[in-house]
Amino acid sequence: MAGEPPEQRRGDGPDDGYFDESDTQAFGRVHVPDQDDRYDPDDPGELPQFDPEELAGLQGDAGPTPTAVRRVLPLEDEASNLVARYLFPTERYRGEWRAHLIHLVWPITAGVLATFLLGWLSGLAAQWSAGGWLSFILVLFWLAVMGYLAWRVADWHFDRFILTNKRVMKVSGIITRKVAMMPLLRVTDMKYEQTPLGRILNYGTFVLESAGQDQALREVPYLPNPNELYLRVVEEMYEPAAVEARMGGSGDESEEEHRAGDS
Repeated sequence: MAGEPPEQRRGDGPDDGYFDESDTQAFGRVHVPDQDDRYDPDDPGELPQFDPEELAGLQGDAGPTPTAVRRVLPLEDEASNLVARYLFPTERYRGEWRAHLIHLVWPITAGVLATFLLGWLSGLAAQWSAGGWLSFILVLFWLAVMGYLAWRVADWHFDRFILTNKRVMKVSGIITRKVAMMPLLRVTDMKYEQTPLGRILNYGTFVLESAGQDQALREVPYLPNPNELYLRVVEEMYEPAAVEARMGGSGDESEEEHRAGDS
């Protein structure tokens, strides 16, 4: 009725601010909290009630957050026997890397082509009168190519780029061993370059600049994961205490050593 007081016109529709049996049929089962269960914002001693899923979302447990800390850990806990002989006792090992497998693409291609060429020419030589001598020469040529391939694979295996808390090093060579190093304190500029193929296969060339004119270690090609390696070196240069804390060492001790090296 038109003259009925507002407080008596309850249940006229879903938007009248009240719930009755007709609204329950329209919306399904609706839980209407009691007066004691309602949150009073004017009461300073009362805290709002959160659903457990909402609380987990506020705490960031529902999934990864954009501000998640990226953990950078060494590939191995200890240096290999090849690298350990070049580290002094107070030096802390951070990681070692071989060149990307793209470094071996041409030797492997030469070995595959030489194998197919040997089979094809040997079949032709069998039809000739001097086929025996030709087959012998082809086998010697194939062995020479396979020897070259084995040498390049062995050289790739012994070639390492090493990072410690003091310096970067490069160890190379099988018979004549070469060890080049640059202290981190002397690195004035560092960058890495990636060709379009390097971006696809995830490798790059590191270029290190030092204050000195003669540099034993300046350009290191075909390093895998160049962006991650770049972050490792930069963090070691600018945040040595953070690296030590993450590795489980003493961050204060590392910071004192870094400052002593600067002085």
